[in-house]
Amino acid sequence: MSSFAGVVVDQWLHSQFTQVELRSLKSKFVSVKNQNGKVTGEDLPPLMAKLKAFREFTEEEIRGILGELNSDLSEEIDFEAFLRAYLNLQSRTTTKSDGSKNSSSFLKATTTTLLHTISQSEKALYVAHINSYLGDDPFLSQYLPLDPATNDLFDLAKDGVLLCKLINVAVPGTIDERAINTKRVINLWERNENHTLCLNSAKAIGCTVVNIGTQDLVEGRPHLLLGLISQIIKIQLLADLNLKKTPQLVDLVDESSDVEELMSLPPDKVLLKWMNFHLQKAGYKKPVTNFSSDLKSGEAYAYLLNVLAPEHCNPSTLDTKDPQERAKLILDHAERMECKRYLSPNDIVEGSPNLNLAFVAQIFHQRSGLSTDSKKISYAEMMTEDIQTSREERCFRLWINSLGIATYVNNVFEDVRNGWVLLEVLDKVSPGSVIWKQASKPPIKMPFKKVENCNQVIRIGKQMKFSLVNLGGNDFVQGNKKLILAFLWQLMRFHMLQLLKNLRYHSQGKEVKDADILNWANNKVKSTGRSSHIDSFKDKSLSNGIFLLQLLSAVEARVVNWNLVTKGESDDEKRLNATYIISVARKLGCSIFLLPEDIMEVNQKMLLSLTASIMYWSLQKAVEEAESAPSPAYTSSSSTITDASPAPSINGEDEISSLCGEVSNFSIDDAASDTSSLVENDTASVVD
Repeated sequence: MSSFAGVVVDQWLHSQFTQVELRSLKSKFVSVKNQNGKVTGEDLPPLMAKLKAFREFTEEEIRGILGELNSDLSEEIDFEAFLRAYLNLQSRTTTKSDGSKNSSSFLKATTTTLLHTISQSEKALYVAHINSYLGDDPFLSQYLPLDPATNDLFDLAKDGVLLCKLINVAVPGTIDERAINTKRVINLWERNENHTLCLNSAKAIGCTVVNIGTQDLVEGRPHLLLGLISQIIKIQLLADLNLKKTPQLVDLVDESSDVEELMSLPPDKVLLKWMNFHLQKAGYKKPVTNFSSDLKSGEAYAYLLNVLAPEHCNPSTLDTKDPQERAKLILDHAERMECKRYLSPNDIVEGSPNLNLAFVAQIFHQRSGLSTDSKKISYAEMMTEDIQTSREERCFRLWINSLGIATYVNNVFEDVRNGWVLLEVLDKVSPGSVIWKQASKPPIKMPFKKVENCNQVIRIGKQMKFSLVNLGGNDFVQGNKKLILAFLWQLMRFHMLQLLKNLRYHSQGKEVKDADILNWANNKVKSTGRSSHIDSFKDKSLSNGIFLLQLLSAVEARVVNWNLVTKGESDDEKRLNATYIISVARKLGCSIFLLPEDIMEVNQKMLLSLTASIMYWSLQKAVEEAESAPSPAYTSSSSTITDASPAPSINGEDEISSLCGEVSNFSIDDAASDTSSLVENDTASVVD
């Protein structure tokens, strides 16, 4: 396991950046220093102009701003001076853009390094939620209930157990709790493992964690912790707001053609649609379009509760002119409905979006007021995808969102139809491949513009040697599910193989193939003296999980507790092993999105992605260990050691350095693996 000490800077600068950002900026600073022998003010404009954060500035504008700070740009500067210049320029960026930021989803949360505002009301909500749902947990009960008036939440979160348990409350079964280090006193390695498991599992349920590193969680940084906890709790509260979990939501649409539109909406928009559905029935004339300003007066709440629970109605709620008094009566009404009281009257009057969303979600769970018409419910159930399609859609959706692109994907089949999301993903995995001048950004009203976007996607896919015979952009626009899944698998596979290719300095540009991954896995297990061997990624012996656990143990001996491993003979034993494998891999540092069923059923695509992720971690670990040795060109008292999981850069892209480490010269044997032919077969069957 690699060390995880952070980049050391003075206390104020330390409070302004996450460790992920510090590591990324430090690597850029060191790169310039190694190249030139020193860093001066003259080196900063071309360096900063390349950073995503400063794209709206030209190099000359940056030079002018830096010149205001220091008239002599020829002087040598240290890393802390570089950070101060970065912050100054960042503040100019905020001013230039008026601080405006758009987000299409409640989950697309950004992390600011300048404004670390903590909402005490939100903190109190999260503490109350944790006390309520985890109060009986065998391990955490000794520390609960937490007092929202103290910093107990941040202190308890530092060992990672609380966050892992909270993720399991939000999406049960995400983490195999046998993989969590739950001793009363844990060492630094175990704490880092818990946080690595937490972050990779958070990604696997749909959280955006691009700018959060394990060191930030170890330090208990309040704004980052609350941001992550907020996302986890929202995922839990909105988990049932889809037709699969709540087919009664079909009541919200009149025509069958509207059902697909309902399925494409993010959960917070479905919640608003549900609220407006009942408000319209109650005679409320103003549509509610957000969880903030539209709810400040309390009138919408009063109408909603009166129509859902008229037996608890208080006539004076609408008669009172005082918003604070009305808000108090609303909360009294909700309490009589047995809704959890997570917010105060003042939170309603101030229009707190997170607290209002949580409150409306509580009302929905307590009393949705939807029909129990069996015909409608049966129709809604028919509209949902088959199990395999749904699982693949989930995997690709989570993978796309983990890349840190600007658009948050809620439903792959709907969100890719205009081509824009696919272009964003292509630009992320193959920078410079997209001609943005020829692309149309949503909202796109003209259908031919969507086709143009998708045609560019197809063109880039062909340049990347994807199998796209007889496929056109219109197939994506029409939402052909099989074609979309086939394309996304090739895109995800390309991304995995490119990461591995970049790590293999011995390859001299040679393409990495599926067979390389297979051979690496077999050789790795063999090197530990074990006799296990697989012929391909659809080898039926993989279903019991033993080979995969041996592979994980081979790359990091201490990560697998063999006392917890079963023989994998029955389905129950196979499931236990499969859930343990996924959690151990995430604990190690692998970013993976498969389910236990994918291992049990030997889904060769998902098993290839899992093995590739383990291989990437193993090779990256060797690279980090080699690079951690002091460089003769640069020595510093500041230590920069990365987490077990490779950190994204300040641009949101992977930093792949000059490479060395544990790499074998693999023989290329296409017969050993047939996932490549699987792609062609999938596509061909659709075309036929």
